[in-house]
Amino acid sequence: MRYVPILIFLLGLISAGDLTGQSTGTGAPGLRIDVTGSNEEGDFGVAIQLVVAMTILTLGPSVIMMMTCFTRIIIVLGFVRNAIGVNAAPSSQIIIGLALFLTFFVMGPIWDRIYTDAVVPYMDATMKSGDALAVATAHMKDFMMNQTRQEDAQFFLEISRQGAMTRDELPLSIVVPSFVLSELRTAFQMGFLIFIPFIIVDFIVASSLMSMGMMMMPPVVISMPFKLLLFVLVDGWYLVIQSVVNSFNIA
Repeated sequence: MRYVPILIFLLGLISAGDLTGQSTGTGAPGLRIDVTGSNEEGDFGVAIQLVVAMTILTLGPSVIMMMTCFTRIIIVLGFVRNAIGVNAAPSSQIIIGLALFLTFFVMGPIWDRIYTDAVVPYMDATMKSGDALAVATAHMKDFMMNQTRQEDAQFFLEISRQGAMTRDELPLSIVVPSFVLSELRTAFQMGFLIFIPFIIVDFIVASSLMSMGMMMMPPVVISMPFKLLLFVLVDGWYLVIQSVVNSFNIA
């Protein structure tokens, strides 16, 4: 699968620039950590590459959740299930699986660019690992900044006390939390809009039961079939998934 080597580069985004071991001055010695001592100057040593490859098994889920569209999708799908009132259908496994496949679909163009511009040149030995990580970082930062509100990025930039920066100069320590905060805000806004029609159905059913004197009848028992019928008639899953996918700004 072509996306497997891409995940290795995504893991290295957090520490890109800390492990390259490149010298800052002419003739200054650089840090080189390797097994055989035969790696090229300025490239990752074999030991570092093995550590990165093994650590991806642990940090991979965090990278997927914090640096992709997975957060927004899973929250919106959870709101849909809760708004309908059927907590066990669809199951959590189906919700998570659907969110993962939608994440791969939305992130496909970005990961294709990373594969073409970073992974392929690195595997062909025409680009060093540090340069490949820099290219992958630029693509991921561009995606995250396209979804991030300017106010959120400005907030984390102010509390970090790093001074004014351009969009390209922002480090991942600022971009990632700003992106997550914006994703949470957008997901909850979409969840609020999803709840509105179902709340109206609950209100109508509850008012009807009160007018008929059936105060002991739980309104949720009567409203749930009507909410399911409404959701099916308007083709709810299509509308929700279409809205979530179209909500991402993919350049």
